[in-house]
Amino acid sequence: MGDALIVQNLSKRFGGLKAVQDVGFSVRENETVALLGPNGAGKTTSFNLITGFQKPDTGSVVAFGREIAGLRPHVVCSHGVARTFQVAKPFGAMTVLSNVMTGAFLHHKGMAAARQKAIEAIEFVGLGSRQSMAARDLTTIDQRRLEMARALATEPRLLLLDEVMAGLNPSEIDQAVALVKKLASRGLTIVIVEHVMRAIMAVADRMVVLDHGQKIAEGSPKDVVANPDVIRAYLGSAHAEVAPGVVS
Repeated sequence: MGDALIVQNLSKRFGGLKAVQDVGFSVRENETVALLGPNGAGKTTSFNLITGFQKPDTGSVVAFGREIAGLRPHVVCSHGVARTFQVAKPFGAMTVLSNVMTGAFLHHKGMAAARQKAIEAIEFVGLGSRQSMAARDLTTIDQRRLEMARALATEPRLLLLDEVMAGLNPSEIDQAVALVKKLASRGLTIVIVEHVMRAIMAVADRMVVLDHGQKIAEGSPKDVVANPDVIRAYLGSAHAEVAPGVVS
């Protein structure tokens, strides 16, 4: 299989802040890659640059052989790249079904076809019994499921998940892990930003780690969590010397 995503020399500056600096990595088709790093490392900015919500100052983003850097979000999405957001922002007064139909309309202009595609996505993420509920009445984990369903309704080949487990309790995290694995088993290529390390270890084939906007490590989960530079970025210099492999 080929590469689903190739990011090269990606950079973005906000005034004097270099949010992302010459970041590069690739993701193979049907692979799940975790994008890690402490707060402020540049993870969400990287997602924004890949998906068209911000334009890079320099660099290239190629998805399935097509250059998408600088394209508008709906165009990027039409090329098979969808994302969720760190903070769920559903249309609160609308039903779950209506929310997900907004994604389905990208490829299905008819009401009946969009409705059917939305129902399929809702069932897939486990919200079938809640499709008539107002989105604002959903629990935190169900709002995360709604985010995924809305993205899935656009029929992506590559799905970027931004902290879909934030704010969840341990049982809910286990449910979210199962859902990410289910998405991967469907053949989706996934890039996931997450801070819950046990969850990432359960789903990621490979990890890319950012710190202060720069890539500091890349490799298998086992190798990355034992990398002194990664431990230093998360826990400080002292831990890099005395506690290799400890990343929480």
